Amino acid sequence: MQAFTRLTGVAVPIDLPNIDTDRVIPARFLRKPQGSAGYDRYLFHDVRFDADGSEKAEFVLNQAPYRPATIVVAAENFGCGSSREAAVWALAAYGFRSVIAPSLGDIFHQNCFKNGLLPVILPAGVVDDLRRQLHARPGATLTVDLETQTVTAPDDAQHRFDVDAFRKEMLLSGRDEIGLTLGFEAQIAEFEARHAREMAWAIPPRAGT
Repeated sequence: MQAFTRLTGVAVPIDLPNIDTDRVIPARFLRKPQGSAGYDRYLFHDVRFDADGSEKAEFVLNQAPYRPATIVVAAENFGCGSSREAAVWALAAYGFRSVIAPSLGDIFHQNCFKNGLLPVILPAGVVDDLRRQLHARPGATLTVDLETQTVTAPDDAQHRFDVDAFRKEMLLSGRDEIGLTLGFEAQIAEFEARHAREMAWAIPPRAGT
């Protein structure tokens, strides 16, 4: 998992509330393996492209100033609906590293941390103002700093956000739960060896012995 420390990038405003994970990535793409070629095109596919595959000019990510966006500034309840982790995969495949919103779907919120994206919850009024600034200045950048837990707006105002200390450390170090466990591999092996010596009676016999 890619570590997250501090990101300055173009931010895209998405004003529609209650965007569910089926809009983020339609269900018919869920059989595609993570990281497969073209995965970024699945993101918002049905509102981003026409039936013939051509871009819908009115969709915000198809507008030149927002194409290089790495930060989403969304309305409330972004990522609601089903628990599909592929919604986060599609965002990451496009190049997004952070999603800022007044609220996020609970499972989507957790899936972000597992895949190197930083979910940021800020008050609705603050997020509304961020989106207004991004509409007024297409291509404007935000800075999301995980170490200081701040978002710096285009007008240079800073907004502090809360994040679980354990999740913060995981993102800063670029480790998910599996990576954290593997960091204790030597200690686990030592414990298993000691357990086998001291409690041999509890070890089931191997097949054929």
